[in-house]
Amino acid sequence: MTETHKTAPAHHAMGLRPIVGSTRALPRDAVCTGAVPDAHVIEASLNIRPRDETALHAKMNALGDPDARRKLMAHARETLYGPDIRALTDYANAHGLTVLESSAARRLVRVSGTPRAMEAAFGTKLELYTSGAETFRSHSGEVRLPENLHGIVDSVLGLDDRAIAHTRIVRPHVAQPGGLEPNKLATLYDFPTGVDGTGVTIALIELGGGYSASDNQAAFKAMGLKTPRVVAVSVDGARNKTGSDADGEVALDIQVAGGLAPGAEIAVYFAPNTDAGFSDAISQAAHDTTTKPSVISISWGGPESSWSTQAVSAMNSALQDAAAMGISVYVASGDSLATDGVDDGMAHVDFPASSPWAIGCGGTHIAVSGNAITAEMVWNDSLQGGGGTGGGISDLFDVPAFQTSVNLPASVNGGRKGRGVPDVAGDAAPGSGYLVVVDGKKEVVGGTSAVAPLWAGLTALINQKAAVPVGFLPNFLYGQIKAGRKLTVEITSGNNKPANSQIGYQAGPTWNACTGLGRPDGKALFAALTARTGSNGASV
Repeated sequence: MTETHKTAPAHHAMGLRPIVGSTRALPRDAVCTGAVPDAHVIEASLNIRPRDETALHAKMNALGDPDARRKLMAHARETLYGPDIRALTDYANAHGLTVLESSAARRLVRVSGTPRAMEAAFGTKLELYTSGAETFRSHSGEVRLPENLHGIVDSVLGLDDRAIAHTRIVRPHVAQPGGLEPNKLATLYDFPTGVDGTGVTIALIELGGGYSASDNQAAFKAMGLKTPRVVAVSVDGARNKTGSDADGEVALDIQVAGGLAPGAEIAVYFAPNTDAGFSDAISQAAHDTTTKPSVISISWGGPESSWSTQAVSAMNSALQDAAAMGISVYVASGDSLATDGVDDGMAHVDFPASSPWAIGCGGTHIAVSGNAITAEMVWNDSLQGGGGTGGGISDLFDVPAFQTSVNLPASVNGGRKGRGVPDVAGDAAPGSGYLVVVDGKKEVVGGTSAVAPLWAGLTALINQKAAVPVGFLPNFLYGQIKAGRKLTVEITSGNNKPANSQIGYQAGPTWNACTGLGRPDGKALFAALTARTGSNGASV
């Protein structure tokens, strides 16, 4: 730690007040290497604090179609947040920053500028650090703003450009024979027939990697399916770029979602792997009036403890927008068992899977004979040196209203009652993994990364025929449990404890902190959700 961390920047004396929770802890081995050079151009996302929108959400709930909701929200927010947008753009211009984008609908202003201009505008000092092989930018002290903007700004993201999330794909330690073509899961989980997702768009959020048309063509040819339409969407300047390890994540997401709903359009949102990029990607997808997705799949995340308070707030706000617009957002719950890869002797859950506005997706291991599952249990390969499904009780979020109908266990961290993760599950073990095409080669992979697009594919099939799109599924799914009806298959065998550890949770009936309510009963869900005529939104 250098002296700059002990001395407040001079800007702090200029009447700027800190945004509480705007710092992110540095790695223990981080070494400051100096100020950010003047030649760097920095981009930041300013998220406007949401106001009371109860009346707006009530009007939106009366509309079934997510696109109609988008239009209503955009129109209403132009009036509600227009003055805030102008105040922030004026402030940015006064400090020599360039306004890259402003959207009242998304409550977002994006700016760019030199390091010194950013420091002056946000009352902090920007510095470069190294941690192991990683070089990144962060800031000393909290982000600061003048008093008149504190009631407007909820978060300022992007000044810290560290990777915020990791893929939730797992490659086996030992090459696996065979593997399941992704569309095989439609048979094994009894997905509805006679529908293919035509007219529905599935959005995939990707924080790295890329895809190639040749991989898509080869994968879908192997499944005996027509290659779906796949479009790349740039977020904050990121692009579809192959050549990194994250290509496997992108391939898995496309090939699972498309394999289960081959008639759907797949929009792949590529964003920088930063807190700003991740939040902006969800917001852009949810509000996109061009691709118009009704379902979003996210296979990236990180332990709750690795996020700043302001980044959690921004992500939650974007996810809440999606829920209010009747968009289903499925998020992988992690592949490092109950500790989520944090070596501190405690249990941790993954965010954004733990958000009360997301649908967390856990992992199972299946045994298959022919076209049938003969056994299914919690995915836990720790005795073989591998991973296993994430899940547990959130340290950040209280029990949401939709989970009051199930008996959630107390947290193993001390008995806290909180949001239970995940909500649902599906095949994720590399040992019963998915055969995908990555960079021209076939390989078998697993991870809860596969479960989010699996549920997204099923949702696309339902949305094709449903009078009311699936929307925020927990309200309906947990409500069915309360009414004594089950639309998922419970997973009652196994646990997500690391080998030789008691940190974690045991499977059990109804809901458990490994696989939630269980894996899909495809035709039962299809029948129940296509027969529904009520609201598909979240209670907000």
